[in-house]
Amino acid sequence: MNKKTEKLTVYEKKAGENVQTDGKLTIYEYEQKYTRRQSVRGAKFFLRLLAAIVGVFLFAVLALISLDVYKINEYAGYGVAGGCLLLYLFVFVVPLCKVMKSDYFITNVNGFTAREAQRHNKKLRHDIAEKIIDLTAKVEGVGWYDSQIVGKLAIASKAGDEEGIKKHLTALYEGSVKKSAKDLIFRCSLKSATYSMVSQAAHVDVALIVVVNLQLIKDLIFLYGFRPSDAKLLKIFGSVLTNSLAAYGLGSMNVGNTVVKTMGEAVRDIPILGSAIATLVDSSVQGLVNGTLTTVIGYQTIKYLNKEYKLQDILDGVDVSETPVELQEACTELEAQLKKKKKLATAV
Repeated sequence: MNKKTEKLTVYEKKAGENVQTDGKLTIYEYEQKYTRRQSVRGAKFFLRLLAAIVGVFLFAVLALISLDVYKINEYAGYGVAGGCLLLYLFVFVVPLCKVMKSDYFITNVNGFTAREAQRHNKKLRHDIAEKIIDLTAKVEGVGWYDSQIVGKLAIASKAGDEEGIKKHLTALYEGSVKKSAKDLIFRCSLKSATYSMVSQAAHVDVALIVVVNLQLIKDLIFLYGFRPSDAKLLKIFGSVLTNSLAAYGLGSMNVGNTVVKTMGEAVRDIPILGSAIATLVDSSVQGLVNGTLTTVIGYQTIKYLNKEYKLQDILDGVDVSETPVELQEACTELEAQLKKKKKLATAV
């Protein structure tokens, strides 16, 4: 039995699976198990690029809506254009800025960045606790958080009890926050489905999908008190764009008429009935699909939030100090590499 095997005693969670480990992980073990190669700057750049693409797509859709109204009535078109501009600012730009400015746990680390990440994550936990305590105290009937657990969290926060803060935050996330998140997702999905059934226009469907999905992401981040990392948020925004394109394709496709055609003789002589069936099928299919797409966005967001919260808890217990044995091994390896280079230089 080697030293690594002898160290295995306690259980930790690894994104849904149980990993048995003895005492604290070293930073090298954490890096091997949980760290993925990625460029922080690259993720941030592509996140901003994708957000800009979604914004341009939404702006174009709103412009097309304004143009359609303008063709009917010039003054009404100007009025709708002004309304769309205000809508763009308040339901896209403002929520997007709030999402991007929110802090996140740093969990993708190595031996050089682990200690700083631990300090950052500790501060963020305190900030989240203070925000939840303050919101529960000042906003009557918010109902998002279990008041008893929040009371215990307040005591732990005031006493500077790190383990208590982590324990009560975890209890909130596994209990009342999880329930509140599901309620938010259901309400936004129902809203998305209902609006799609009523609108019956591809451009309007796309605008609604972008706005409702972004609002859902913002609300979930506000509920949890932190956002997913840039790499994860990039995937979520990618899903928002995909959903918008799917909504546009579905809205442009006459689903109902296709169904009516397959009914053949049954509706050929009843044009009014055929038209009604087409409308009902179109609206119900679009509503169901768009509502489902919103649900997927919501659950994808809370999946990443929960995963990164668990990873920061694991990282908090990681031993980032090098042991004498590890230091000796590093020095020995360095010495061996220098000797090789010296031999090569001498041979040349």
